[in-house]
Amino acid sequence: MDKKPIGIFDSGVGGLTVFKEIRKRFPYEDIIYFGDTARVPYGPKSRNTVIEYSIQNARFLIQQGAKIIVIACNTSSATAITQLQKLLPIPVLGVIEPGALSAIRVTGNKRIGVIGTEGTIRSKAYSSAISKLDENCNVFSKPCPLFVSLAEEGWEDHEVTKLTIKEYLTSLLQNDIDTLVLGCTHYPILKSAIQQFVGNKITLVDSAEAVTDKLDEILPNRETKEIGKDNFYVSDNEAKFKQIASKILDMEIEKLIKVKLGEGWFLK
Repeated sequence: MDKKPIGIFDSGVGGLTVFKEIRKRFPYEDIIYFGDTARVPYGPKSRNTVIEYSIQNARFLIQQGAKIIVIACNTSSATAITQLQKLLPIPVLGVIEPGALSAIRVTGNKRIGVIGTEGTIRSKAYSSAISKLDENCNVFSKPCPLFVSLAEEGWEDHEVTKLTIKEYLTSLLQNDIDTLVLGCTHYPILKSAIQQFVGNKITLVDSAEAVTDKLDEILPNRETKEIGKDNFYVSDNEAKFKQIASKILDMEIEKLIKVKLGEGWFLK
């Protein structure tokens, strides 16, 4: 069990922000990452489609020997985690609950903003998770669907990105929030530009670190000094994935394998 890899999946490159934190905390673990770049973004897709894709992604990771699965996609976490936890014989972690817990820990005035894809915001997953932890918190949500495309394009410093951030977040800031949850793992790619717009009085919450804390509670300490291996898979656009990944991870991905998931990948 200890020698088996941690499996991570996301709709694209955004989940690499989660991968980066996990790799930092667990240098001796093997990690498998799958980015479903052929079908990104998940946010605008129907609930059933997101569940279908998530099951296919999870089964692929299990067939690669994963001992635990981290859903590094807020839309999948909000929509499919219950189904995956029932279907799979291994632990499944999402990013919603850890992110909600982090937001509650850092907020001072209990006024929390949440931004995410249309699917994540529509599910009210963050609002529900935050309310369960602290019913006195007020949550203000805003879908920001274009952020995923901007992150995938690598436009962190582009003028279009700055204008889009202003368009989306101006109304949200009128709610006197002191905490803003980046409810999509793509969004930390734009973190610097978002922080610049909202100002330093607002704390940005990235659930990647919170997920890693949760993983720390589950995984046993490994008695080894052998550095873990990384395996990366995508369903399309290998060149673009490598380009953006090099910026996020501060390293070049030497080995990247393209796979096609479809009908045959359903869990029975």
